[in-house]
Amino acid sequence: MKPALPIRRRNVLAAATAGLLFLSSCAAGPAEQPEPDSWEEVASAAQGQTVKLWMYGGDTQGNSYVDEHLIPAAADEGITLERVPVADTRDALNRVLTEIQSGTTDGEVDLVWVNGNNFGTGKEARAWACGWTSLLPNMELTNPSDPLLSEDFGTPVDGCEAPWSKAQFTIAYNSAAVPEPPTTLAGLLEWVSANPGRFTYPAPPDFTGSVFTREVLYSVSGGYANVPLAFDQDAFDRLSPALLNELEDLKPSLWRQGSTYPKSSGELDALYAGGQVDFTMTYGPATLTKLVADGTYPATTKVLTLDEGTVGNASFLAIPSTSGQRSGAMVVANIALSEEQQATKADPRIWGQFPVLDSDALSPEGRALFEQLPTSPVVPGYEVLSKNANPELAAEWVPALDEAWRRQILAGG
Repeated sequence: MKPALPIRRRNVLAAATAGLLFLSSCAAGPAEQPEPDSWEEVASAAQGQTVKLWMYGGDTQGNSYVDEHLIPAAADEGITLERVPVADTRDALNRVLTEIQSGTTDGEVDLVWVNGNNFGTGKEARAWACGWTSLLPNMELTNPSDPLLSEDFGTPVDGCEAPWSKAQFTIAYNSAAVPEPPTTLAGLLEWVSANPGRFTYPAPPDFTGSVFTREVLYSVSGGYANVPLAFDQDAFDRLSPALLNELEDLKPSLWRQGSTYPKSSGELDALYAGGQVDFTMTYGPATLTKLVADGTYPATTKVLTLDEGTVGNASFLAIPSTSGQRSGAMVVANIALSEEQQATKADPRIWGQFPVLDSDALSPEGRALFEQLPTSPVVPGYEVLSKNANPELAAEWVPALDEAWRRQILAGG
């Protein structure tokens, strides 16, 4: 067992920090746009605008939802919404940072589906327009005290992004192959060691692979309460060795003995669908319903409920500070928060994303929309999945852990 390699934050984030310093020294950021006085002013200015939504393009159901439901709803409000697929949200952020450097005020990115480190890095670089979400009428349907909506991986939202979906990290398994599933993360790791070749996880920095390593960190640390949410180098140096040693010990029992890892959650899903592994994992468990119904996944697929719970978070829509279509982007974000769109998006036959709305704030008509949604024979309700939910670590933890994994687990230390 190789010793863990302490990774200093300045080494992990050197490139990002240098980039931010370069931007701050070379450009003062895009010119400030006048703040609208009312929602009526926003809606009027939005008429005829074309809004480009940059979002991860690897989610087929997500793409279909935007194309078939959100785009027509925006058109009804006089806005042309275009979906721009990207392989990684960092591609959108990098484009915005480049536009900031060049002084662009009417850039190619108007909305970004974002959370976590990409949001935190962008906020530090003044990549996002802020203070606009309070104008959205549909923000009244959310709970302002909900911690998942007020902080994004430890970074205060501060009106710089509008909530779009909640997520709960979930592990699914084939109950025909695993008739007596483990009930804890530690128990799962023991199962992996006892059943070599039947489990793997995506290679970080894939977001699903990254959250799996954070779940293991919580487990080997004795629970999330023993891991400080804010990044602390001393805590990282103290806690990460146990994580890396656990993952290194696990490596020979993984699919292909850990000689290779799925590059994405999609590749892991394909391995599970093809029967090469007995477990898969996702941030969007409601999608499992359709995957089982259409025969992609085994009919015996079930959700693994862990006693200690799993990580939960939210994702958002952010408007770049370089967008010249800010009013149109605000209207799209408001539409996306509507009862109709949140209920449509929550339908497992469409996308199956958990809503961000406060059930106590719904209108009778909105409540009826959610009550009419079909129940899943595969996935428990959000209230079950989110029981004992673990908080997300601050965004600074993510690249540090990803880099430590790359150096010790992938590259062999």
